[in-house]
Amino acid sequence: MTRFVQKTLVAALAASFAIGAIAQDKDAPKAEAKPAAPTVKVDKNSISTMVGMDVGRGLTQIKDDIDIKVVEQALEATLKGEKTSLTQEEALQVRQEFMKTLQAKRVAEQKAAADKNKKEGEAFLAANKSKAGVKTTASGLQYMVEKEGTGAKPKATDTVKVNYLGTKIDGTKFDSSYDRGQPATFPLNGVIKGWSEGLQLMPVGSKYKLFVPADLAYGENGPGQIGPNATLIFEVELLDIEKASEKAEKAGEAKPGAAMKATPKPADKAAAKPAAKPTDKK
Repeated sequence: MTRFVQKTLVAALAASFAIGAIAQDKDAPKAEAKPAAPTVKVDKNSISTMVGMDVGRGLTQIKDDIDIKVVEQALEATLKGEKTSLTQEEALQVRQEFMKTLQAKRVAEQKAAADKNKKEGEAFLAANKSKAGVKTTASGLQYMVEKEGTGAKPKATDTVKVNYLGTKIDGTKFDSSYDRGQPATFPLNGVIKGWSEGLQLMPVGSKYKLFVPADLAYGENGPGQIGPNATLIFEVELLDIEKASEKAEKAGEAKPGAAMKATPKPADKAAAKPAAKPTDKK
């Protein structure tokens, strides 16, 4: 829900200004100074433009539900302290009903996306399991060995160091340690079930391709770039199994992207449990 529909227009203006400034400061480089950008004249016109841009971004999600001319009229009247076409009590009623409408719309969109992704994922896995080299575990996880290592296999309680690429079944990339230029280090009991199970199959030095069903990934709680009930594909290289002494020394190494982290249960936020040791279907 945007700040616009949660507060008055004046409050939204103030909030968007503050948030824009905080986000810009947060994203600013810390360690390495860069040449200063060309100086912009700070005057009433540039400030007004900046505020309008911030508010515009805040209204993007509801742009089809508003008449910008009416918004401008209400904004101007509110800033001048003049009478508006709605009283505060009426505006509150409109806000509450509009929030319900948006919520229902989001739920419907989420359900439609979940149903679509589930059907497409099931069809993909059904076709994929018969391909040469693809194996299926008891849980439904599918995997393909691209390179078999000779090292030890990690346990569910181990911390591993990996390089990986994550895509959706349509080829859309959503996460990659290669893009960050640094391997990721993480405990196997802190990531999605498909990862925890799949990595336990891999000797150090291996490269596998994992085909992760939605119920072993995020289910209906998939993050925005993934979506609900999405089947995921990961190319994973297991580089090392970290020892306890090494974990402390390498605490500053890259962590896994959001796409790999286990999603807490909505009710109890419980940590992901290690998957049971898989067995290949004969």
